[in-house]
Amino acid sequence: MLSVGASVYYRPRDRAVHADAAHAAFARGSAGDHGALVAVFRGWADAGFSTQWCYEHYVQARSMKRARDVREQVLGLLERCEVELRSNPEDGDALRKAVTAGYFYNVAALQRDGRYKTVKKPQTVHVHPSSALAQAQPRWIVFHELVLTTKEYARVASEIKPDWLVDVAPHFYSRKEVEAQAVKKLPKSLGKAAGKEGG
Repeated sequence: MLSVGASVYYRPRDRAVHADAAHAAFARGSAGDHGALVAVFRGWADAGFSTQWCYEHYVQARSMKRARDVREQVLGLLERCEVELRSNPEDGDALRKAVTAGYFYNVAALQRDGRYKTVKKPQTVHVHPSSALAQAQPRWIVFHELVLTTKEYARVASEIKPDWLVDVAPHFYSRKEVEAQAVKKLPKSLGKAAGKEGG
């Protein structure tokens, strides 16, 4: 889903409220955008890869078809390499930990002022307004990319646990630096877990 490049969702101005509700439904309980994207793909697959389903859920059919093509190519490669496939759709932590392993450089921690700073080369970033995490403000996030508009926005973001960084990228993160970031006190209104917020 991340490889399609274009936005998976669309939001027509005259149906913005309906589109936002449809998109929020995919994110429910996912702790971020990566789980929501998996929910979109599963919903589309369950509907028989229907273009009508995409229309009804404000999802770009062309992006979904590209994602399906990439998925089939990857599955073919894994089969040829005799890699055993195991999937547990209920394990959101495993998905987010896998994303963290691939995008370990794109990690940011919430600061006292409510903004995020990337961990290694401190840069202020903001969660993109279209993200499932836009209102949640979890303490730690992994994101797919940065987009510069009026601010530097982290697009396609999910909540992570800081100890995952040392597990998946010990060559990049030391336990000491992660713990130093993790113990920083935040105001009570900040740093709530996204899953507890329903996002």
